Amino acid sequence: MIKSKIIDYLKKAISVNLRNYPRLSASMVEVFIPENEKFGHYSTNAALKLAKILKRNPIQIAEEIKSQLEKQPNISGLIDKTKIAAPGFINFFIKKEYLAKRLKEILKKKDKFGQGEPKKRTIVVEYSSPNIAKPLGVHHLRSTIIGQALINILRFVGYRVISLSFPGDWGTQFGLLIAGYKKWGNPEKIKKEPIKEMLRLYVKFSRAAKKNPKLLDEGRKEFKKLEQGDKENRRLWKWFLDESLRDFERVYKLLDIKIDHTIPESYYEPELKSLINNALDKGIAKKGKDGSVVIPIPNSPTPEIIQKSDGGTIYTTRELAAIKHRLKKWKADKILYVAANQQTFHINQVFRSAELLGFAKSGQLGHIKFGMMLAPSGKKFATREGRLIPLEEVLEEATKRSLKIVQKLNPQLPKKEKERVAKIVGIGAVKFFDLSQNRLSDIVFDWNKMLNLKGSSAPYIQYTYARLKSILRKSGGPQKTFNLSLLKNEHELAILNYLLYFPEIIEDSAIYYEPNRLAGYLLRLAEKANLFYETTPVLRAELKLRNSRLALIEAISLIIKNGLKLLGVEAPEKM
Repeated sequence: MIKSKIIDYLKKAISVNLRNYPRLSASMVEVFIPENEKFGHYSTNAALKLAKILKRNPIQIAEEIKSQLEKQPNISGLIDKTKIAAPGFINFFIKKEYLAKRLKEILKKKDKFGQGEPKKRTIVVEYSSPNIAKPLGVHHLRSTIIGQALINILRFVGYRVISLSFPGDWGTQFGLLIAGYKKWGNPEKIKKEPIKEMLRLYVKFSRAAKKNPKLLDEGRKEFKKLEQGDKENRRLWKWFLDESLRDFERVYKLLDIKIDHTIPESYYEPELKSLINNALDKGIAKKGKDGSVVIPIPNSPTPEIIQKSDGGTIYTTRELAAIKHRLKKWKADKILYVAANQQTFHINQVFRSAELLGFAKSGQLGHIKFGMMLAPSGKKFATREGRLIPLEEVLEEATKRSLKIVQKLNPQLPKKEKERVAKIVGIGAVKFFDLSQNRLSDIVFDWNKMLNLKGSSAPYIQYTYARLKSILRKSGGPQKTFNLSLLKNEHELAILNYLLYFPEIIEDSAIYYEPNRLAGYLLRLAEKANLFYETTPVLRAELKLRNSRLALIEAISLIIKNGLKLLGVEAPEKM
């Protein structure tokens, strides 16, 4: 990575020049990509930080650092020049020969460009963990899409990543469903439309229980029977689970989501009694006055319940068993939970409980938070007629809207090809709309922004890619001979400069668990590519220049395709 090389040069320069100041640490060096290209390829504010501590002029300190940088061996092979800019930034300009070398590397490595070396670390990522007997809803969208993008990125930079889903298939709600089925259920209806019918029964029973609270006791009794191994309840539960998992897999396939392991809550049922007893024996857990079992959490306003007063377990108990299992089975260095902001307190409680029990070390468990997906009104997505809004309906609508775009752009495409491209564009638009935004923020679902061919959207990037591929097709394919020193105009140089950053953007996206860094990079690259496309002749240029520009186009298209792939978005060759 070029940025890490510059950091090393800076650390050496600071330690040599400021050796009389032992309280200063070279680790405070930060190197970043300037927003404005006139300030070079990389910049550092190290002099400003040092000046604040030393109470000195930052420009003078910047000059001292620059002087030491210029004395370092090998730096001249990478850095063309360094410049100081007020109020004390040091800007680095990379040699054009190095930029040309990087472009050749892209053309050679293709989809492997930017890939990290294998790391001896295993990360387990839990994401998209829906409850059974309900469809995957629009509220599952963010966990599913963010989780898969992070898995793709973490694997690309070299981590061993285990992806898993932890579906909710245990608890009182399944007692309510079983009770509802026994009252009104029809096996033929379940076989015909399993998820729709299970959800209908659950909603019907829940509504009836509001009018007659005694029905809730029926539901609890049915779950108690399920926990105790009642054959009929176990049979029904297994049936509902299998049908639900099949339905989840069908929708995951539409989204191109690939989950390594699906381990539902019920898997841990045999471990729960010993977990509770062990927690009591160690003195980590205590019995409450009502007979419940709780883990007191230091500095937390409430203890964490792991067993109810009636002897039943809860979600937390199963989560703790899952943490213990994952760390042991996969020898995980880190477990990441991709879950909503609203779950922060609960997840912190579970993490602290796991640490107190000795299952996990401090910092071994991480919460990848995200905001809510809001309806176009800016409010939470409402249910319609007692139904969740199925994610599949959203994807179907996206495909339908995208078909109109494809029809307008390329009416000559065969019907089946239009439908295939529309599906790629529609689903890609939904994914990218989510991933391009700060994951911590709430986002408002907006079809117009999502499918805007001229805005910050997947279709905009996909269309850019299709245009570039069209040029390559017309040229007869990639060129083997080219002279990159011929690339001199501002748009060519802007792209050459920007291609430099791809590996570092991927690395930062992995370090900070922020796919929006990669999404933003691809948008800016597409903008630069479009400026180039609209202002610079390629096929009509003189032969050597033509070949060099074609090489640049091929490099852009490789980066766009690979970057979108990491985000889980396909790049169609034609639109």
